[in-house]
Amino acid sequence: MARRTKIIATIGPASQDDATLRGMIHAGMDVARIGLAHGTLDEQVDKFRLVRAIAADLGRHVGIIIDLPGPKIRSAPFIEGGAELVEDSQVSLGVDGSTSSQDIINVDYPDLLDDVQLGDTLSFGDGNVVVIVEGHEGDRLKTRVLHGGKLEGSPGLHVPSDRLRLASPTDQDLLLLDTFVELGTDMVAVSFVRSAHDIRRLGVEPAPRGPLVIAKIETKAAVENLEGIIEASGAVMVARGDLGTEADIEELPHLQKLIIQECIALGRPAITATQMLESMVSAPTPTRAEASDIANAVFDGTSAVMLSGETAIGRDPINAVRTMATITARADEKFSYEAWAERIQALRRRSKSAAKYLRVTDALTMAAARTATETDAEAIICLSRSGFTVRSVARFRPTVPLFGMTFDDRTANQLSLSWGTRPLIFNEQPTPAATAKEAVDTAARVGAVRSGDTVVVVSGSSAETHATDTLRVLRVP
Repeated sequence: MARRTKIIATIGPASQDDATLRGMIHAGMDVARIGLAHGTLDEQVDKFRLVRAIAADLGRHVGIIIDLPGPKIRSAPFIEGGAELVEDSQVSLGVDGSTSSQDIINVDYPDLLDDVQLGDTLSFGDGNVVVIVEGHEGDRLKTRVLHGGKLEGSPGLHVPSDRLRLASPTDQDLLLLDTFVELGTDMVAVSFVRSAHDIRRLGVEPAPRGPLVIAKIETKAAVENLEGIIEASGAVMVARGDLGTEADIEELPHLQKLIIQECIALGRPAITATQMLESMVSAPTPTRAEASDIANAVFDGTSAVMLSGETAIGRDPINAVRTMATITARADEKFSYEAWAERIQALRRRSKSAAKYLRVTDALTMAAARTATETDAEAIICLSRSGFTVRSVARFRPTVPLFGMTFDDRTANQLSLSWGTRPLIFNEQPTPAATAKEAVDTAARVGAVRSGDTVVVVSGSSAETHATDTLRVLRVP
């Protein structure tokens, strides 16, 4: 069985050259992530164009996610190679300096002194250094180090999200988004989402006319408003870094399962992210715990797994992708498809959509997956303009190959995120029957199916219904 779980890799200094990107695609990268929190706009645009050019040269649909910075608080750069904060030592936090040092850390959020309270715990980076607020010293906060460690560069400062008046997306996010919408980005990830309103504030056209919107769940407010956020989004990311600093660490595995489960119930792809192969930033092989973490995310039902520092700044980005591909492929083989069928039935009953056309699509795509099993079909061929029908089929985890057939390049790139889906472009025909035949013929021409194969074809028959309402069982001529 071919790998079904998709791999997202972050592009950074270690992976932004032609040879490395080609190697990562060959190793299994399905989607490239470009984070806008670091580097200049020109540098990020260059990465975007390079990924596009290489994918076109290789004839591959490689999706691109633009990850907006969001309202992240960052420290001013540390001087003299960084600072080693020692447990129980004192450090001041300020807002009016251009650099940080061992004794004073300046940040880029002018309302910090007003928003935090005595006794608040604040953390740097992914929570490796933690301080507690003990008072004010003029225009600075007086803090004590609870957990020490090394700080260098410009690490982020995490403040409990219910304390901050920062909104997401920020004005800067919207300006950056405009640039990449003009470039034709496939997907955009929104940081520090708190409610569905934050998603709507983007103001982009629905996919595929606009980018597929990915909501990053990394605050307590997002967990509390989870269902509304998922319904307003095209996909969801379990952003375990910042979420792990907001929630108690022992709650994080349960939150991961909850978020993935809600995505499945509502038919949205789920991405599991952060520190999945963290040791491979510097080591050639992963830890046993990392391998288990990845496999368990697959068993939870994640659509995709994401590499961050492993490919952005790691010693061997290609090896990191190859390792991720090997682990996920083996987990896909051991995935319990029969148990999944029972689980998805329960989730569907719990989250019936009020919209009739969605109920029709839901029922028909479930029938497509079941029909493929009962007829011993070799493949499911799913026709879709927006990708919605393909994503709906994918959540039922069919055991046969799933081909997402579309007329639109952006939709094909967006489908690179969907579990088990191979995107293919084909030409629309005058009638539904002729279109279905052309889709099957196209799949045969590229070697996806062979003459004599039984295939299940699922599509919408008219624009008026707004629903997936046609299922055919065909034999490849």
